[in-house]
Amino acid sequence: MHNDPPSDVSNRATPEERCLELERELQAVRLSEKRLRAFLEFAAQGLIAVDHCGGIVMVNAKTEEMFGYTREELIGQSLEILLPSRYRKVHLDHRAGYFAHPRTRPMGLGMDLWGVRKDGSEFPVEISLSYVDEGGTRVALGFITDITERKRQDEQLRHTQKLESLGVLAGGVAHDFNNLLTGVMGNASLTLEWLASSHPARSFLEQIITTSQRAADLTRQLLAYAGKGRFIITDLDLSELVREISSLIEASIPKTVQLRLDLQEGLPLIEADASQIQQLVMNLIINAAEAIGENANGTVLVTTGVQHVDLQYAHSLRAEAPIPPGKYIYLEVNDTGKGMDDETLGKIFDPFFTTKFTGRGLGLAAVSGIVRGHRGAMKVYSTPGKGSTFKVLFPATGRGRHTEESALAKSDLSGSGVVLVVDDEAVVRQTAKAALQRYGYVVLSAEDGQSAVDIYREMADRITVVLLDMTMPGLSGEETLRLLQSIRPDVRVVLTSGYNQSEAVRRFTGKRLAGFIQKPYTAAQLAERIKSAVTP
Repeated sequence: MHNDPPSDVSNRATPEERCLELERELQAVRLSEKRLRAFLEFAAQGLIAVDHCGGIVMVNAKTEEMFGYTREELIGQSLEILLPSRYRKVHLDHRAGYFAHPRTRPMGLGMDLWGVRKDGSEFPVEISLSYVDEGGTRVALGFITDITERKRQDEQLRHTQKLESLGVLAGGVAHDFNNLLTGVMGNASLTLEWLASSHPARSFLEQIITTSQRAADLTRQLLAYAGKGRFIITDLDLSELVREISSLIEASIPKTVQLRLDLQEGLPLIEADASQIQQLVMNLIINAAEAIGENANGTVLVTTGVQHVDLQYAHSLRAEAPIPPGKYIYLEVNDTGKGMDDETLGKIFDPFFTTKFTGRGLGLAAVSGIVRGHRGAMKVYSTPGKGSTFKVLFPATGRGRHTEESALAKSDLSGSGVVLVVDDEAVVRQTAKAALQRYGYVVLSAEDGQSAVDIYREMADRITVVLLDMTMPGLSGEETLRLLQSIRPDVRVVLTSGYNQSEAVRRFTGKRLAGFIQKPYTAAQLAERIKSAVTP
């Protein structure tokens, strides 16, 4: 049996058939080339082809859009036309080096690269390089991406992370610092109660308490910057609050700066923490006075009033989330200072940004945090050479005015019963124990959550109320409370913390607390809170 050799169809094809086959192959190549050109022409990236002399030989539609030139304007031009002038000289050397040793790679790894449009504006870019050889001629290809939006998002993310990091730092500092202040303020107030009204040491103790309270206000400013929310919420008349602290503010600004008040009487109330709003007002006025300068004459005008905010105006305001239309109470602080340009306006609320040689740097950042915590909004108007106006808006409560009185008179703070004080700071335990014993209570102490649970398990029938720190190593305040309630569901617990009340309420919602007291506190404030819990 013999095998026939394979037939060679192509050899048997006629010349006409071979011509048709070649034509089909050429059409396929043309189609493939057309598709490739279309792909490059309408690619999402800009594409620029450059010869060894740096002349542009090809661009796509995205490049025209990105740089604002037509391709007719670009073809034959030097590539450096698309670079900022400060980079052009050094780029000549880079380009020569690339043609000498070409390879596919990203350009300027680890560096910020910039392009310049026809109108002169610059924008950040990302570039990948490649090359092709055509008939002995080498052409470099640059694939260009406009990363303006990515940069903006990255900057926004970094800013958010910075806020979060500083918020954690602020909370930690406030907690630890308030523990120390509890010892200072509590012992000073307790000593003051023991001294006769004519004792010469009373004025010194009163100064210690006042200074401690100012230090506590500083921790509130840190918490306000972190946007942690509200501390002690009451219905406030913004005009009355500004008027009350105006004398203190006047003493804090240069004598050459005149403070003028235009405060509307009978304002609707706002729901706010007084210490935070005081801090906001002081920061805005002191900032306005500093904008005028120490040796320059000028005026700071503080105005309050009522404004109805519509949807269009609400969207023009600086706020964490768009505020709803409605009635708002506004505070305006206007200065006759130097004003600010757009670049400065974009940075004034950043942490630690200051236009002064020295500065604390948290003033306007803290203001922004206070506004966030009170569901408000801001607007800033400024023109170089013509001063600035900061406008803050807070939602009106709609509630009428009423006078609140303390549930307990100062002469009626004494009580009876057993109080278990739970805190990991020895100075806090000692201060609370001395204060409560002064008002008639028997006091037990526990340095951590587990010790508190062990003591309560043995003495639950005798213990009247537990003063529990929210943040402790080992068993946290939440875990300790849960174990105490497992022993006796109706246990009375007054929570205490160096953090603010809103944070405590958020974490302990539904936990049947008998009360909350924020550190630092005086002996009388602690006694009042404990008595309220003992006799609800």
